[in-house]
Amino acid sequence: MTKSSMRQDPNNYWEQLERLEKLIRASELKAGVIFSFHSLVIGLFFDRMEQIRPMFESGVLFIILGSIWIIWVLISVYHCFKCFQPQIEMKYNSNVLFFRDAVYAFGDVEEFTKKILEIFGKEEEFYAQLAEQIHAESKIIDQKFKSVHKAIRFFALSVVFILVIGIAWVAQIVI
Repeated sequence: MTKSSMRQDPNNYWEQLERLEKLIRASELKAGVIFSFHSLVIGLFFDRMEQIRPMFESGVLFIILGSIWIIWVLISVYHCFKCFQPQIEMKYNSNVLFFRDAVYAFGDVEEFTKKILEIFGKEEEFYAQLAEQIHAESKIIDQKFKSVHKAIRFFALSVVFILVIGIAWVAQIVI
């Protein structure tokens, strides 16, 4: 039996798609946690504004550090949002497994049903469409994780600046 004549198991494709879906959820969970933490810290910042205001009025150093902190937070939040809605240009033929194609590319429900039965009845075309779906989801996951990694990086920088601001504030009180 040659490699090309070996029968493929569609479960391998479906399991891969399921694994990719879990990765998508994991990236969005990470972005959500980062976004939530930023929301908490910013909420505390504004809630304690009256106690914090004298620190910023005491010198330009705190204004600069606070401004840099806000920039890091905004960049991190931006990348969190990019994770939730990645902008990816993909050029594929119409595919019955792509949700937008399922709705728009094949006409009404009867035409879509005919097309999906036709595709699933032709083994090679069926596997090709599954492979395209895996490829498309892999590109989406790649973009999501790039965004999450950038969000984490800028989140870490924002935490460092919170610590620097805190240390500078304590040093100012002690000195």
